[in-house]
Amino acid sequence: MSLTDLTLARAREGLRKKEFSARELTEAHLAAIEALNPQLNAFVTVTHELAGAAADDADRALARGEGGALAGIPLAIKDLFCTEGVRTTAASRILENFVPPYESTVTAKLKASGAVFLGKTNLDEFAMGSSNMTSAFGAVTNPWQRGGDPAALVPGGSSGGSAASVAARLALAATGTDTGGSIRQPAAFCGIAGIKPTYGRCSRYGIIAFASSLDQAGPMARTVEDCAILLGAMAGFDPKDSTSADRPVPDFAAACGRGISGLRIGVPLEYAAPGVSGEIAALWERGRAWLRAAGAELVEISLPHTKQALPTYYIVAPAEASSNLARYDGVRFGRREEGGDLTELYEATRAAGFGDEVKRRILIGTYVLSAGYYDAYYLRAQKIRTLILRDFQRAFETCDAILTPTAPTAAFAQGEKMDDPVTMYLNDIYTVPASLAGLPAISVPAGLDPEGLPLGLQVIGRPFDEETVFAVADKIEKAAGFSALPALRAGA
Repeated sequence: MSLTDLTLARAREGLRKKEFSARELTEAHLAAIEALNPQLNAFVTVTHELAGAAADDADRALARGEGGALAGIPLAIKDLFCTEGVRTTAASRILENFVPPYESTVTAKLKASGAVFLGKTNLDEFAMGSSNMTSAFGAVTNPWQRGGDPAALVPGGSSGGSAASVAARLALAATGTDTGGSIRQPAAFCGIAGIKPTYGRCSRYGIIAFASSLDQAGPMARTVEDCAILLGAMAGFDPKDSTSADRPVPDFAAACGRGISGLRIGVPLEYAAPGVSGEIAALWERGRAWLRAAGAELVEISLPHTKQALPTYYIVAPAEASSNLARYDGVRFGRREEGGDLTELYEATRAAGFGDEVKRRILIGTYVLSAGYYDAYYLRAQKIRTLILRDFQRAFETCDAILTPTAPTAAFAQGEKMDDPVTMYLNDIYTVPASLAGLPAISVPAGLDPEGLPLGLQVIGRPFDEETVFAVADKIEKAAGFSALPALRAGA
């Protein structure tokens, strides 16, 4: 087996047994990036020298019998996490040459655990998108292909570069961020696992903001266990983030082997929408059967405000984006265009620096926050968000976790839906409700569609009960036995 085919858990074991060195593991992944990134465009920046130095540090620590939980493990970092001394762009022209003088808390924790950073992965600009087509540095290509069709597919978004890098064996795992599905949907499209933890489980300090009440960092990896290991290193209280939860970090990996006999799994009636494709509906039914066979009880639940979740999200998120992106004015940092006066400088800088999708969401957000519309749109959306949370709270009185599809379709071709923003927004129909409620949710690769593309199932849990989410997801993963591989990958 190639070093790039290892799971994170197996690579960690091999490093500690001295079967290979961190330097060898890192160089294998750097070589894979060099070979495949020109096709995939998954990485915006590759940090060869820094990765090599970190690998050597890990080898020295392991030789002493020391080293953190991720010592020598090569990771990809979504280019939304500020990394000290390394360019951080948010895939936007306005931050094209921004080099942060500080480190995000999540990446600082990963470094402290001994992880090796291979580079920064591509994304939808400022994490706004579900296709990875809005990046200022070009689209990311999904390493999967439809059977007999060479058309380039989207990897999902916004964490499409991270998902593609893991699926194509360019990194053992990656960080992502999830605002309305930006970890889970690309994980489903690329045939990997990805979890959005409870809001507040991971610090947002040093993560470039899109929508502050929704953004949450999380891991993306090839297996549920790998996600659990990575989340254990990422999570924890941070006094620098006022929304960070002061709670102990459990042993998430241990939860993966936990039985689920006696657990009640909720199946929301509202998620069986008329537009669900036949293969998605069939996969969802198989998922229920797998959990029933593992000893769980399936119960019907109702989440009556589900149909309001998407319009609520596309009021709340753009409103917060409008506020957060006001700081990019050409005065303090980032791109600056010349202007005859301050207003012209602002206008020229923002016009040149922001792409169309970012401009669209700023305009929507500014509109719903404006005088005369605040009560009609933003305030009402916040009230509906409370009702969505209440729906989940009531559902969890009768169940321990919830099973749904992750996305309404498999990956689609680049440019296939780009002309219709509303169609693009519908990609998040199954992921947005958990985001609005701040709940942990994971996508697990569970099958293939008739064209050979991966499909995912989603498990949603109670706040700060990622352990149950991992336990249920692990059972789905083992029952599904998903072993298909993308056409474009290291060693193929």
